[in-house]
Amino acid sequence: MPQTPSPSLGRRHLLGLGAAAATAVGALAVRPAAAAPAPAAEDSGLSFAADGTFRVVQFNDTQDNHRTDVRTLQLMERTLDREKPQFVVLNGDVVNGDMTTAEQVRQAYNNVVLPMEERRIPWAVTFGNHDEDSAPATGMTEPKILEFLRSYPHNRNAATRGVSGHANSVLTVRSPRGRGPGLALWLLDSGRYSPETVAGQKIEEYTYETVHADQVAWYRERSLALEKQAGAPVPGLMFFHIPLWEHRFMWFGSPTEWTDEAHAKALAKHSIEGERNEREYTAHFNPGLFLAALERGDVKGIFCGHDHINTYAGDYFGIRLGYGPGTGFATYGLDGAEKHRLRGARVFDLDEQHPGVLKATRTVLASDLGIDLSTKAQQLPEPRPLPEPRPLPAR
Repeated sequence: MPQTPSPSLGRRHLLGLGAAAATAVGALAVRPAAAAPAPAAEDSGLSFAADGTFRVVQFNDTQDNHRTDVRTLQLMERTLDREKPQFVVLNGDVVNGDMTTAEQVRQAYNNVVLPMEERRIPWAVTFGNHDEDSAPATGMTEPKILEFLRSYPHNRNAATRGVSGHANSVLTVRSPRGRGPGLALWLLDSGRYSPETVAGQKIEEYTYETVHADQVAWYRERSLALEKQAGAPVPGLMFFHIPLWEHRFMWFGSPTEWTDEAHAKALAKHSIEGERNEREYTAHFNPGLFLAALERGDVKGIFCGHDHINTYAGDYFGIRLGYGPGTGFATYGLDGAEKHRLRGARVFDLDEQHPGVLKATRTVLASDLGIDLSTKAQQLPEPRPLPEPRPLPAR
């Protein structure tokens, strides 16, 4: 029987929920780890600048159909023109389920990848819970979406097999000093929706999926392989859509005391900046990914999206942990006239000379860029033209 969203979801706009939940087959089942040994990292073609710097921009929850709100595209274009990143990640829920044909799905993605393509900026996506919502009507499953996206010249997604989810990748950034990889960009698929039951027990509260145990094992194997290749742990940033339990633990400075008093102490302890306007919509189960990253000591930042009106980030026991603000103007935001106040992007400044490489991270908001924040929708009159088909790159 299709699930009904919990009333506690509040501002959350859940599209195509019944169909999406029905297609989340075995979402939380135990899955075998990949049997093959960890291969070398993907050849991303990414390099630090000559001065040892590298900039990443994170957009997430653009979450629209084939007539994307023009302000979403303005936000992306103005951010790219101002920040001039060397890499962009679209961190899940790139589109919604409001399409009825495969062409419309391709158009919806095309609208939001053209800002990078036109500027020749390498980019990649992670998948969120909504990206496959239209599949029952359009047939555009995540593998088919990924195949389409990989046909763009500047896309850097790999087609990793033997591990849960799609679009799991580790992209290395070459050091200008010829020492091999100086940075690893980890892109993980955090899944979609929870099943209705696990081990015969009903899940009473509607929740989401998470990174799986075999993905954590995949990260550890790849991390060790990179260390062997480079001669030392390779500093990294990790991106996926759905937050971890540790996001909430950091905000309150505790896994058990979720109070204003606890948060007040955590602000200084974890150097927290930004806003928390809704609770973290996590999975029922903690996959152990944060602990694995803590033990490996290479990942310096872990960032998600999913909760559009959370923008906070902090230092959680040596790993920068947080959110990118919601980018899309067509989905839920704050209440009333403030609906679009937190639309934005997150920027990461990296420097090989800086301890841990991650020098700083900050948000860029639509209001910083002179974009109209009125609540009325402003859809494209027509989708942007699709590119001519081209063969998939051999990667």
